[in-house]
Amino acid sequence: MPGQLPEQPRVRTTEGVVQGRRRQRHAVFRGIPYAQPPVGALRFAAPAPPHRWEGTRQAVEFGPVVPLSLPIDVPPQGTDWLTLNVGTPDPGAAGLPVLVWIPVGGYVSAASSDPMYDPAALAEAGLVVVTINCRVGVEGFAFLDDAPPNRGFLDQIAALEWVQRNIAAFGGDPDLVTVAGQSAGAGSVAALLTMKPARGLFRRAIAHSVPGLHSTPALARQITAAFAERLGAAAPTAAALRDIDPWHLAAELTSFNFGLHAHRESWGRITETGTALCPVVDGEVLPETPWPALTGARASGTELLAGHTRDEFRLFSVMSGRRGTLTEEDASTALHLLAPQPHGAQAYRAAFPQAGPEELVETVYSDALFRMPTQKLAEANAAAGGTSYLFELRWTAPALGGTLGACHSLDVPLAFGTLDSPIAAQLIGDEPTPEAVALSHELHAAWVRFITTGDPDWAAYRPGQRLTRVLDTVPETLPYPEEVSRRIWEGHFPAPFDLP
Repeated sequence: MPGQLPEQPRVRTTEGVVQGRRRQRHAVFRGIPYAQPPVGALRFAAPAPPHRWEGTRQAVEFGPVVPLSLPIDVPPQGTDWLTLNVGTPDPGAAGLPVLVWIPVGGYVSAASSDPMYDPAALAEAGLVVVTINCRVGVEGFAFLDDAPPNRGFLDQIAALEWVQRNIAAFGGDPDLVTVAGQSAGAGSVAALLTMKPARGLFRRAIAHSVPGLHSTPALARQITAAFAERLGAAAPTAAALRDIDPWHLAAELTSFNFGLHAHRESWGRITETGTALCPVVDGEVLPETPWPALTGARASGTELLAGHTRDEFRLFSVMSGRRGTLTEEDASTALHLLAPQPHGAQAYRAAFPQAGPEELVETVYSDALFRMPTQKLAEANAAAGGTSYLFELRWTAPALGGTLGACHSLDVPLAFGTLDSPIAAQLIGDEPTPEAVALSHELHAAWVRFITTGDPDWAAYRPGQRLTRVLDTVPETLPYPEEVSRRIWEGHFPAPFDLP
């Protein structure tokens, strides 16, 4: 029983014995390598299998954070980036359902140590929870002619392969794996649905706020060349970048991303995203984007729980200081670059005739970057023979006087049950309201049911009905609430960013 867990539980993996620790009513094992450190000759290479070790490896501390490209100071850490963590109700159990969480944001950050992803509540509900680190930014997604593309996805596949080899030793069932993520983590999940090497590595998928962020090789090559030139590198290659400190590359990418608008005429739509490096539809690692792959039956459907928030873009407009300053010129630019072509801009103005610039910008950004890619993934998965469940979070975050609305990322601490984590406090407040606690119980329980049985206990999304769970003070199942936007985007998949 979980209550009888030893203080220092041990598990034998295929690479060696790891020793974790008991924590509350579950056991945690941290910083377990699933691949070799991607440095030296392995930098910008596909992940290499981890080394075996003799004796017992201490697994009580998180592995080093991968180099992050964020406007915050994160001190450089070690280079053993490709590690994962396991939280389990009981390593001596058998057949427990497994959640693998991919904590990628903007394809520039991946920190499995974030308290928002604490596995305690999920583990105590009977799940084995795996959180992973993987390469992002330049290390994971720069398009280099002499290196495999989409290395961050290759890392995720290596982590899932580790799970297949080892999770039974932690009490989990390798045939009951659900892979999950939010934002770029959800984009990763969507990609894994279509990638041949990922087939058979998981049974179910959860994708919150799926982004429509992909690039063509032509655009990716030009962006990488410009970045290499900024660095003074001889060429946009792994050979030229390999000796540059990875944390310096990450910091330079942060500055590069801030200056994307200056390249609007040369690079087009991608300059509106703030993300220069994103997955490349290279024809090999990522053969095509998920939506046409699923709709065209080139990928099989699965059991999918997908969802987005009502006010996806609000977090970015508030945190950037743009909210309250958006102009008609901003609205025209957003509609021109992000609305579906050729008539999307006119369709938005006709569908929202009373909307001012602020509402138009927030609506088209929310739709183009998150809401429509998520809705279309649910629809495409159903078309491919899978079962899709869709939700929209409509509940307003109480922090900042409700200014944030039902914003991007609000759903994550609700699902994990980590309302006391620092990011949750910024969105919900230091003392969660009874409404927040009740809503967290609702989404958390839906996750547990879905991961365990494949059914979150609400109606499946089907193209004819489009039933959606709307999460608010009183949750209810309704027809898809963003139907006006869905009609504008009907017949349009999120297209990869390309040269104008």
